Amino acid sequence: MLYKFKSKATGDLIMLEPNGRRVLQIIGKDPAPKGILLAADMPAAIRALEAAIEREEADQRAAAEAARAEGREVRTGGEESVSLRQRAKPFIDMLRRCQAAGQDIVWGV
Repeated sequence: MLYKFKSKATGDLIMLEPNGRRVLQIIGKDPAPKGILLAADMPAAIRALEAAIEREEADQRAAAEAARAEGREVRTGGEESVSLRQRAKPFIDMLRRCQAAGQDIVWGV
């Protein structure tokens, strides 16, 4: 399944199901096949995503420091190298543009 986010203020944004589901859960929305995010709710959604990004990056730094302290190799790259920041940035940009224009975001319609 894909999530296709639409708004009158931006072009469409398509996310694979696991990524779209994660973003929707972070902002407190039900990851249903159809939904709406009101312009009034976008500031809170942006804050939630930015806080989740900061938590993920802090966790990654702590894990890397612990690995170094134990003398283990710190590995980067691979499938898990795409961070929440990279995945969520286009959505955050969409949220900001839609908020400024006062337009809602819908998906699955």
